[in-house]
Amino acid sequence: MNIQSQEIQSKAIKYTIEEEGNIVGRISLFFIVNDLHDEPYGLIEDVFVDDTQRGKGIGTKLIQHVIDEAKKHGCRKLIAQSRYGKNGIHLLYERLGFTDHGKNFRMDFLQ
Repeated sequence: MNIQSQEIQSKAIKYTIEEEGNIVGRISLFFIVNDLHDEPYGLIEDVFVDDTQRGKGIGTKLIQHVIDEAKKHGCRKLIAQSRYGKNGIHLLYERLGFTDHGKNFRMDFLQ
C-alpha cells in the first residue's frame, strides 16, 4: 500500500484595522477545500486585538467582517478555534452565532 500525494491550492486573506498608523487588530480567513464537498470552508486564525484597544468593538468588527467574507466566497461553514480559558472570545463567538462544536487536537513541532 502506497500513499499518494496531490497538492491542493488554498488561499488566505489577512484583514487589519489600523489607528494612527498602528495595527490595533487583525484576523486571517483561510479557505480550505477538500474532496468531500464542492464548497470550501473557512477557518479563522490569528485573531488579535491590542490590549489597549480591547472593549472598543474591534474584535466584533473583524469577526463580523470575516463572517460576511466567508459567505461571499461561498463557504459552507466557518470554523473559529480558541484555547480553554479564553472566555471573552468564547462569549464573542457565541454572541455572533457560532456554536461550541467540540474539541480540536494539536501537535506542536517548533517551540
